[in-house]
Amino acid sequence: MVRFHVGGKVVEVVDLLKKRHSGWRLDVWPFAILYSTWIFLAVPSLDFTDALIVLGGLAVFHILVLLFTAWSVDFKCFVRFRKVSDIRSADACKVVPAKFSGAKEIVPLHFQRTVVGPSFSSLEEIYFDFRKQRFVFSDQKETFCKLPYPTKESFGYYLKSTGHGTDAKVTTATDKWGRNVFEYPQPTFQKLMKEQCMEPFFVFQVFCVGLWCLDEYWYYSLFTLFMLFLFESTMVKSRLKTLTELRRVRVDGQTLMVYRSGKWVKLSGTDLLPGDVISIGRSNQNGDDKSVPADMLLLAGSAIVNEAILTGESTPQWKTSIAGRGLEERLSIRRSKNHILFGGTKILQHTQDKSFHLKTPDGGCVAVVLRTGFETSQGKLMRTILFSTERVTANNRESGLFILFLVFFAIIAAGYVLKKGLEDPTRSKYKLILSCSLIITSVIPPELPMELSIAVNTSLIALARRGIFCTEPFRIPFAGKVDICCFDKTGTLTSDDMEFRGIVASTNNPDLESDATKLPRRTVEVLSACHSLVFVDNKLVGDPLEKAALKGIDWTYTSDEKAMPKKSNGIAVQIVHRYQFASHLKRMAVVVRIQEEFFAFVKGAPETIQDRLINLPSQYVETYKKYTRQGSRVLALAYKSLPEMAVSEARGLERDVVESGLTFAGLAVFNCPIRPDSASVLRELKDSSHDLAMITGDQALTACHVASQVHIISKPALILVQNGESFDWVSPDETDSVTFSESQVEALSNSHDLCIGGDCFEMLQRTGSVLQVIPYAKVFARVAPEQKELILTTLKTVGRMTLMCGDGTNDVGALKQAHVGIALLNAMPPPKTGEATSQASSLDSRTAKQKKPRSSAESSNHSLHPNRHLAAAEKKLKNALDEMNAEGDGRSAPVVKLGDASMASPFTAKHTSVSPTLDIIRQGRSTLVTTLQMFKILGLNCLATAYVLSVMYLDGVKLGDMQATISGIFTAAFFLFISHARPLQTLSPARPHPNIFCAYVFLSLLGQFAMHLIFLVSAVNEAAKHMPEECIEPDSEFHPNLVNTVSYMVNMMIQVATFAVNYIGRPFNQSISENKPFRYALFAALGFFVVITSDSFRDLNDWLKLVPLPAGMGAKLLFWAALMFLGCYGWERLLRWAFPGKMPEWRRRQKQALVAAREKKNA
Repeated sequence: MVRFHVGGKVVEVVDLLKKRHSGWRLDVWPFAILYSTWIFLAVPSLDFTDALIVLGGLAVFHILVLLFTAWSVDFKCFVRFRKVSDIRSADACKVVPAKFSGAKEIVPLHFQRTVVGPSFSSLEEIYFDFRKQRFVFSDQKETFCKLPYPTKESFGYYLKSTGHGTDAKVTTATDKWGRNVFEYPQPTFQKLMKEQCMEPFFVFQVFCVGLWCLDEYWYYSLFTLFMLFLFESTMVKSRLKTLTELRRVRVDGQTLMVYRSGKWVKLSGTDLLPGDVISIGRSNQNGDDKSVPADMLLLAGSAIVNEAILTGESTPQWKTSIAGRGLEERLSIRRSKNHILFGGTKILQHTQDKSFHLKTPDGGCVAVVLRTGFETSQGKLMRTILFSTERVTANNRESGLFILFLVFFAIIAAGYVLKKGLEDPTRSKYKLILSCSLIITSVIPPELPMELSIAVNTSLIALARRGIFCTEPFRIPFAGKVDICCFDKTGTLTSDDMEFRGIVASTNNPDLESDATKLPRRTVEVLSACHSLVFVDNKLVGDPLEKAALKGIDWTYTSDEKAMPKKSNGIAVQIVHRYQFASHLKRMAVVVRIQEEFFAFVKGAPETIQDRLINLPSQYVETYKKYTRQGSRVLALAYKSLPEMAVSEARGLERDVVESGLTFAGLAVFNCPIRPDSASVLRELKDSSHDLAMITGDQALTACHVASQVHIISKPALILVQNGESFDWVSPDETDSVTFSESQVEALSNSHDLCIGGDCFEMLQRTGSVLQVIPYAKVFARVAPEQKELILTTLKTVGRMTLMCGDGTNDVGALKQAHVGIALLNAMPPPKTGEATSQASSLDSRTAKQKKPRSSAESSNHSLHPNRHLAAAEKKLKNALDEMNAEGDGRSAPVVKLGDASMASPFTAKHTSVSPTLDIIRQGRSTLVTTLQMFKILGLNCLATAYVLSVMYLDGVKLGDMQATISGIFTAAFFLFISHARPLQTLSPARPHPNIFCAYVFLSLLGQFAMHLIFLVSAVNEAAKHMPEECIEPDSEFHPNLVNTVSYMVNMMIQVATFAVNYIGRPFNQSISENKPFRYALFAALGFFVVITSDSFRDLNDWLKLVPLPAGMGAKLLFWAALMFLGCYGWERLLRWAFPGKMPEWRRRQKQALVAAREKKNA
C-alpha cells in the first residue's frame, strides 16, 4: 500500500517514499541533458548575446526547480523521491497533517528491533516522528497509529501495578517512550535567516531587485536589498526570542522516589517512564515549589493541585485516588480528571493513605505514570504554541488565486510588448525580454504577504493588550465571519458568587427556610459535609456555591475534615471519604462518621437524585421546578445510614452502593446573579447580526429564565421533554404543549424559542434528527461535556461560523470544536477602554511618556515592507514607524507565554466578563476588512503599473531615479497609515464581506481600472500633442520629457485616489476623518500634486526630473483627476450599497448535509 489513512487529530495521510539515487533525481539528469544541448547546439548556431540569454533562461529555470523543492513538499517528493508500495523498501514518508495543523512534511522512516517478553524474542518496529509525536506502524490495523501510552486500562490493572520489575524492562520502555523531557533544538540565527531567505516572496523580491539592477536602477535596487535583509533579520530575531522563551519551559529536575525492581529508588523527574509507580507530594526543594513532572494516576492518597498553568482555573482542584472505583471500569482521562495529576501543575498539599499495600518511604501519595514528555497535557499545550509560530496570513488560498487573476492581465500586457518589440528588428532582444519580465513581476506585489500578516498580527497585539491571548492566529479572520455565539451559563454569563436562599426541608411546606436551627438536623448535616472544600495554607478554597451554603447555615469546616455549627457546641460531622462531583453523573457523595455511626450523604441535580430515593415525596417535582423557573439553582439533598464497619472498609465502598437507596433530606436553593455586563454584551452581539445560544449543564427551567434576561430568548419558550415513550415541546409553566415532530421544528422556531435538554440527545441521535433540530434551538440545558461538543460540530456541519465562550475546565471539547473558542479565566476585570494597558508586554519608555492614553482595544501595529521603488525615504519612514510602533512589531505575533495560554481553547481571556467576545469579533471584522481593502488597493496599483510599464515603455517612457523614490514613499506611507486604522468600539449590524472572490470586488476592480485607464490614456494623448516629432528610442537611457512627466503625475494621482476610494472605514474601522495620519497624508498628497502641476517650485520639479507643462495643462490634469476620483468614489459607494455583507445562508447547507447523511446511512 502506497498511502495510509491515519485520520487522527494531528496526521491525516501518510505516503511511503524512497529516495532516488542522486544521479537519477529530476533536478539533475534532465538539466545535464539541457546544458549539453546548449553547448553543442546553441553556442555554435547563435550569436554570443542570444546564447547567453538562452543560458540565463536555463539557469533561472534550474534555480526555480531547486527552489520549488524547498517551497513545495509535493514537488520535492516528485523530484527527489519515488513512491513505493512495500513499507520495508521505504526510507521516508510524506506526512499530510489534519486541517489547520500546519504544512506537509517529509520525515525519515525508522526501523528498530526491540526485545519483548520473557523469551527475549525480537520484534521489528517501524515508526516516524512528526511534530514531537511518534507514529508506529500497526500490522493489525494496517496503518500508522500514535505511539500507545498506558492510558486506557482498567482500574484493577493500575491498582496491581508494581512498576518496571527488571532493568531489561526499563531499557525497553526507555527505547519506546524516550526520556521525560521537552527537547527541541534551539535554531541558530544563521539557520533561521536561511529559512527566511528561502521564502518564495523573499526570493521574488530579490529577483525583482536583480531586474531593476539590469535596467540600471542601481541606487534603489541596492538600497531595497539592504532594507530587505534588515527587515528579515528583525523577523528572525523575533522568532529566536519566541523559541528561547519556549525553551525555558522544562520538566523540573526534582528527585523522586520510584518503585523499580521491587524497591524504592531515587530518580530524577526526567528519568520517569510510563508505567513507573512513584511517590508524589508537595515538594519544596531549594525553597521552590516543584511542578508535577508527568501525567499520573493517583492510586493512594489525595492531593490539592493548582492547575492554572493548563486550564487557567484559579480554584485549586481536589484530586482523589481510584480507591472505590469498579475494578473492571476503564480509565478515561476526560471523565476521570479527578484522579489524575497533570504534568506542569503544582501540588499545594497532599495526604498519604497509610492503608495502601505499597508504603511510600517519604510520606507521599502513590501514583502510576501515564504519559511523559510532549504527550503530557503540558506537552500538548507546548506543541500547540510551538507549531503555531509560523507566519500567519488572513487567507493564503485566496491570495494565490488573486495573484493568478492579476498575472492574467500582466501576461496580456507583456505579450503585447513582446509582439510589438519583435516587429522592430533593431530592438535589443535582451532589453525586450527584460521589459517583459518587469511587466509580469510588477503585478505581483512583493509586499502582499507582509501586508496580510500585518492585518492579523495587528489584531493579535491589540488583543494581547486587552489580556486576550491567542495560540492559533489563523482563527482571527474567522472571528469576523462568526454568525452564532454560544455561551456557557454558570461562571460565564452568571457570576461565580452564589447567594444561599434557603432549604425546602419538606415538600408539604414548599417555603424556603434559611435559619439552620429551624431545619431538621440531618438536612443541615448533609449540606455542611457533602462538599469538596479543602484547606490550603490555612485558607478554605473550593466551589463558591459550597462556601455560600456553609455560610448560609452558619456552620464551619475545619482543616481536619470536620463540619460543625459555629454557635452551639453541636455534634461534629467527620468526613471519611469523598466521591467527587462528576459532570456525567450530575452528583457527588461523601461517607461520614457522626459519633460512631456511618452515613452516606449525597447531593446533586434533583432529576438525578429523584431515581435514587426510596420514597419520593409527593410535591418533589413541582417544588424544584417552582424555584428553577425563577432562575435559581436547586440541589437535591439525600442520605442513608450505613452498617458498622472499619474506616478502611468505608473508604473502599463502591460509589454505586453509596449513592442508592437514599432518603430525601431537602432541596437547597441558591441564587446565581447575572454578571453586570452580560445582558449589554449579548444585546450588542444580537444587534450586530449574530444569533445567540446558551449551552449549560444547569436545569432547563433555570437556563430559560437566565436566557430571557440576557436577550438569548425573546419569544415564548418551549422545552423538549420526555413524556413516557413520546417527546413533547412544553412551555416553562406547562400550560402549552406541542407533540414533537422533526419536520415541524423549523416552523415552530419561527414563533417560539426552543430549548433542548441533554436527556433528549439520545433520542435525536437514535432517530437521526440531530441536523434537523439542533440548529434551531436557542438553549441547551443539562448537557454533558461530550454533548456540548456534538452541538458545536452539528452547527459547523450546517455551515454556521461558531463562537463558543466558556470556562477552561468543563467546556474544553466545545471550545476546541468552535471556529472561535474563548476560555475565560477568572483572573481580573478587563481594562477600561481608554487606558493604555499592557498585560502582554512592558511598553517602551517612549510610549509610557505619551501624553494621550490610547484605547488599548484599538491599539494597532504596522510595519513597513520595502516596495520595489523604496530608497532613502525609507529611512525617514522607518523613524516614523519606530515612533508609532513602540509597542511591538506588526510583522511578528506577540509571544504567547505558557501562563497566558490555556490548553482549553485557541483564545484565552484573563477576564471575568463575556466582553472579550466583542473585542475578538471587533478585531476579526477589522482584519477581514483590512485584508479586503489591501487586496483591492494592491490589485489596482499593480494593474495601473503593468499598463504604464507596457504601453508607455514602447513610447520610451521610463521612471527617473527620484520619481521612483517618491512613488515608493507614497505607497509605503499610505499602507502604513491605513493599517493604523483602529476598529470602532460599537459593533455594526452590517457584516463584512467574508471572501475576496465576490461580485462586489470584481465589479469594483474592473470599474475603477476602466476609469484609471481612461484618465491615463487621455492625459498621455494630451501630452503627446505637445511633444516634438523626434522618435524616442525605447532602449535608451532615461531622459525627462513631457509624456514621462504627465504619465508619472497621473500614475501618482491614481495611486493616491486608489487608497482614498478603497479605504473601508465605518461601520467597521475609523473613517478617514478619524484616522488622522491617513487624513494628513491625503492632504499632503493633494498639496504635493497642486505644487508639481502648477510648477510653483521649479527646483522641486527639476529635482524630480519633471519638465514644465504647457499653459493650462496642469489645471486640466487636476480637473481630470478630480473627475476620476469622483467617478471611482461614486462607483465604489454604489457597489457597497448594492452588495452589502450578508448573514450566511446556512439553511441551504443544512439541507445538503441532511441529504449527505441519509445517503451515508443508506450506503
